Formats: sequence, structure tokens, C-alpha cells
Amino acid sequence: MKFAIEYVVDSAADGGSLARPEGLAEVARVAEELGFSALALPEHPAPSLKWLTHGGHETFDSLTALSFVAALTSRLQIMAHLLVVPYRNPFLAAKSLATLDRLSNGRLVVGAGSGYLGSEFRALGVDMEQRKVLFDEGIEVMRGVWSTNPFSYDGQTVTAKGVAAVPGPLTPGGPPIVVGGNSALARRRGARLNGWSPMLLPEGVAASTRTHALTTIAELAERITEVRRMAHEFGNTGPLLFNVATTHLEFPGSDGSAEEHRDHLGRLEEAGVDQFVVRPSHLGTGAAVDSLRSYAAVVGLN
Repeated sequence: MKFAIEYVVDSAADGGSLARPEGLAEVARVAEELGFSALALPEHPAPSLKWLTHGGHETFDSLTALSFVAALTSRLQIMAHLLVVPYRNPFLAAKSLATLDRLSNGRLVVGAGSGYLGSEFRALGVDMEQRKVLFDEGIEVMRGVWSTNPFSYDGQTVTAKGVAAVPGPLTPGGPPIVVGGNSALARRRGARLNGWSPMLLPEGVAASTRTHALTTIAELAERITEVRRMAHEFGNTGPLLFNVATTHLEFPGSDGSAEEHRDHLGRLEEAGVDQFVVRPSHLGTGAAVDSLRSYAAVVGLN
């Protein structure tokens, strides 16, 4: 199994060291050195204060920060986790992602989501009721403009004719798109694209993030099998990535011993998970680096 890290900013801890360029650079360097597979950044450009103070977290602009990481590393994949597709004009998103894919030498993975924060949709002037069609048309436009030149499109929310968005991505057809979310719709989308990125969630947390609960590894295994079956039915023969996170990403945490955690990871791997997302400590750069080294030792990286 591969291990990605999700980098979350905390501008209050340790003088805000994780919110400074030196902090992100050090964590990215150590993650690559230790053998982590990817550095992932979430996206919340306009969250409410209520969300931030009730379980939310600070974020960088994900694509800007991933560009910074790409310039400082050579092997580490860079991952949007998750890029909220309805928030952007898809041609602007396609250009940003294609540029990042090209300048990272093809190391970009796009975790894509449809969003769930109503206050954020309002702040950005996006109709949350249209998020499903905005997601689907956004993905169609991005993949279309990455593979067809000139590209034309006539949809409900996007109309364009003869667009030539060059240079395109380095990766043929564009960077892989892995769909986030626990719903049946997310699984169908993931089966048509490049994989699925669910989160193991209890009922209460799932309700607050407007998604479905996913509480057991046995259920996760059934869902992964379902995605593989649908991909076959859709004629999607490309590789699929199953990227999984939990509500307790940070390590070390309160989820038992290292041996119990290794057992948990083993069961996830048996279920078909390719990559597990862990969050280093948010208490400053030194704490984050120490937690990465501890976690690498526990799971046997390098």
C-alpha cells in the first residue's frame, strides 16, 4: 500500500510555521525522503468561521501550494484532495491543472469533489443546487479540452466553440481524476474516470459533510468491488486508484497501538485500497516532521 499525506495549515500553532514557505518546504522534503507517495492539499477558499471553529481547518489555495511543492520535489506526487469542481469555470480549471501537470513532469493526481459547504457556495456565487451538473459538465470540459484541439462544448452551464488550450497537459489525456465522496453517484463517476476516494465515516460526521456513512471495512470492500465491476461494464480499461481516508487522519492519534494500526491497514489493503491518507501533526513544522518519521517507521516505509 502507498501512503499519502494531507497537509493542513495551522497559522496559530508554533508561530504559524506550517503556514510559512519554510514549513511546507520542509514537510514536503521529508515526505519525499521517507518514501511517502503523495502530498495532498484540501480546498476551502471561503469557509465560514462557524465551520472553522466546529471541526474545520485552515487551507492554502491548493493549486498554488501544489505548484510550490512540485518545484521543490522530483518524485512525490502532488494531489488535490479534493478539488471542488463546481467552484471554477472548467476552462480555467483545465488550464491550471494542465500547467501544473506539465510543470510537475506528470506528477499531478486530481481528487475531485462536488462540494458540501452551503456557505462557501454562496460566498463564491455558485448555485449549490446545480452542483451535480456543474461537476459532470466540468469534468467533461476538462477532459475534452485536454484531449481535443480545437474543442467545442454545448451544455447546460458551459458553451464554447473552437477552444485551443495549448500547451496541454504532459500526461496524455490529462492527469488522472479520482472522484471523492461516499455516494453511489461518486462511485459511478469514479468507475468512469480513474478511481474512487471515499472516507470511512460514522453517521454523524457523514451527515455534517452531506455524504453517506461508510463505517466498516467490509462495506468498503463491497463498494470497491462494485466500482471495479462498473468500470468493466463502462469499458474503462485504465488503471483505477482507490484512495482512502478516515476521520482520524492524524498520527500519532488515539486509535490504539501501532500494531492495531498495522492490522487496520492490512485489512484495508485486503479490501482493495491502494493508498491511505495520513495527516501529520498540525502543531508546527517540527511536530509534523517528527510525526512523519514516526509513521514511516510504523508502516515500514523505506
